[in-house]
Amino acid sequence: MSTVSRCTCLTSTRCCQSESLHVLSDYYRSHLVILTPTFRAHGTNIPPLVPIMIGNTSATTERTLGKILAPYLADPTNAFVVSSDFAHWGLRFRYTHYQPSTGDATSLRSSSKTPTNPEIHDSIKKVDFECMGACETGSHQAWLDVLSETGNTVCGRHPIGVVMTGLEEVREGDSQGLFKFLCYERSGEVKQVSESSVSYASAFAVL
Repeated sequence: MSTVSRCTCLTSTRCCQSESLHVLSDYYRSHLVILTPTFRAHGTNIPPLVPIMIGNTSATTERTLGKILAPYLADPTNAFVVSSDFAHWGLRFRYTHYQPSTGDATSLRSSSKTPTNPEIHDSIKKVDFECMGACETGSHQAWLDVLSETGNTVCGRHPIGVVMTGLEEVREGDSQGLFKFLCYERSGEVKQVSESSVSYASAFAVL
């Protein structure tokens, strides 16, 4: 059995509120489904876990939290797992950003003619890769800028931003602590405006 610990370094700040564990239980269980086999495969027990939920917050708060968590990121006995999808594209997500091969980006409507240069799924991939590229730079500001420019619906943008600012605080080398993306998938390849998809990407960073 794993234990759930309380992170007093966060709950003691004004920007954080302590939530009862039942609020986090669904998220906690979903992560355990992934983490448990990993630890068992290495013959180790699941260590104490500290669930941290970061909602819709500001860039300033991201930096504040990043500085608080920086010493824990630098501690080699700790590992951080950040959960996020990437683009949630479609009318039902209210995000239909499209980047044509030439000209300015636009938001497609239900009445829009189906674009083919490029196809919608290629535009989605391009935007996702722009965001992934910004994440890999290690610059929190670059991350904020690309999200502002594209409006990409990365649901975990804020926890990613927090960890990026924390890594910036403790990074010693140019390539140390930079995210490297390993996989990219989508739930489907959108060709019509009426369709939708969710993007998934995985990355890691080591100090």
